[in-house]
Amino acid sequence: MQGILLFAYQNARWLLGGLLLTFFSSFGQTFFISLFSGEIRESFQLSDGEFGAIYMAGTLASAATLIGLGKTLDQFSISAVSSCVICALAVACLGMSFVNSWLLLLVVIYALRLFGQGMMTHTSQTAIGRWYDADRGRAISLTSMGHQIGEALFPAIVLVLLGLYDWRITWRICAVALVVVALPVIALLMRVEHQPSLNSHSKVANKVRDWTRGEVVRDGVFWILCLGILAPAFIGTSVFFHQVRIVESKGWSPGVFALSFLILSVTTVLFTLIAGQLVDRYHARRILPAFLLPLGIACLVLSFGQVPLAIHGFMFLLAISYGFSSAIFGTIWPETYGTAHLGAIRAVAVAAMVFASAIGPGITGWCIDRGIGFDFQLLVMAGYCLFAAATMVGAVKILEKRQQADPVKND
Repeated sequence: MQGILLFAYQNARWLLGGLLLTFFSSFGQTFFISLFSGEIRESFQLSDGEFGAIYMAGTLASAATLIGLGKTLDQFSISAVSSCVICALAVACLGMSFVNSWLLLLVVIYALRLFGQGMMTHTSQTAIGRWYDADRGRAISLTSMGHQIGEALFPAIVLVLLGLYDWRITWRICAVALVVVALPVIALLMRVEHQPSLNSHSKVANKVRDWTRGEVVRDGVFWILCLGILAPAFIGTSVFFHQVRIVESKGWSPGVFALSFLILSVTTVLFTLIAGQLVDRYHARRILPAFLLPLGIACLVLSFGQVPLAIHGFMFLLAISYGFSSAIFGTIWPETYGTAHLGAIRAVAVAAMVFASAIGPGITGWCIDRGIGFDFQLLVMAGYCLFAAATMVGAVKILEKRQQADPVKND
């Protein structure tokens, strides 16, 4: 722990900038938007499936756009890209406060997902992945904590604001916070870029050949790894999006979910830090196969659980997988494919993650409308986790063989 604190102190400027990007990405994350799902569905007279379809369409469009937009990080400075993204997200938040039709709702959700969940997170992790080498795992784990801080704070903040103001005014407050706080602070912190240092005893401090995006998308291992991305994004987004429906079906009070987000945030922070240390010591690829197992168990707990303790157990286990996935998928791409085209490569990976988060609410909402209970859907999700974990074992073997055959890299 002392080593992490010293590292954080020595790199406070860049780590704080990355953390704030992930923190303010909350405005485009499913857990945040879903806090307004009841008001949105009521305002536009939408069913779970209809709102899920709109959400899916907007998120899918954002994933497609992200593939092209994400490579701007290879062409422009981190400071310039982050400033533009923050401004765009602020406009999207403001737009949500004025939306008056389902068509405009679709456009706003597209913008929130593209610039919030997509580009804010992508900018942060691409910057850290490029700026750090030997300490990449620790750097990613620290900056990823912005997600957990947002998940811990914003549900309670939104509940308070909704008790004082109309839901549309709450979105305007979000827009002001981005322009007044996030924009000037992050632009200042990111203005000076960090230079990677290899002065470390870490086993991961080495060089790998820089792949182009074209080479990566033709690499079968990349798509196997993406299977791992899909599970946490699909499952977490689906549960968060349908939290109101889950609470109603289980007969729980609304406050149960708000408390569970705190458990999710604290536990994810803990396991993100643990995973960051393990990644720097053993490589991200070597801990790939295990990170989905807690998520699979979490789905079983929530499916069979009928008492409020079930959602707390689900969030705890989900947090373990979230923590490891944050560290693993922030480091596996530069570790495997280099950093020269990292923005373009990560854009495809993030687009896959956004795609998974898009189809989650749409598919699960469609199933709910047709009488397929969410508890049964959770059993299917648990099975997918086991399948994806098994494929990771094969991917690791392939990557280890490449490691041994690659003359550029010295382990």
